[in-house]
Amino acid sequence: MIFEMTIQVRVQDIRKGKKWYQTLFNREPDFIPHEGFAEWEIISGCWLQVAEGTPSEASGTLRLGVTDIEGERERLVRDLNIDNFDIYSRDQVPVKWGTFIDPWGNRLGFFEYLNKTEQEERIKTIVGN
Repeated sequence: MIFEMTIQVRVQDIRKGKKWYQTLFNREPDFIPHEGFAEWEIISGCWLQVAEGTPSEASGTLRLGVTDIEGERERLVRDLNIDNFDIYSRDQVPVKWGTFIDPWGNRLGFFEYLNKTEQEERIKTIVGN
């Protein structure tokens, strides 16, 4: 039975990485077990680990669900100087999405459900409200 998930990205400078991801998530890390490492519980049971080390160029995109992708893009452009964050949609795909890159080359992104009723149901299922 799988009940939790973690994904790790690496940054060359943990101090800068921690600050960048704090701005991305609008909050301090939830757990700092040792030097060179910080973790955020993004949603219940889903953790992002930021570790000091050599970033992996071949890693896939970590894409996070948001309720307002345009607003989030504006915030990241303003607060993190993200300059390449296009938003896409495609027929038959129930979300619009965009990808951006952190300063260490890790690919991140957001997606937003087009159907707001479906979005609210997903939030209720995941968050339990």
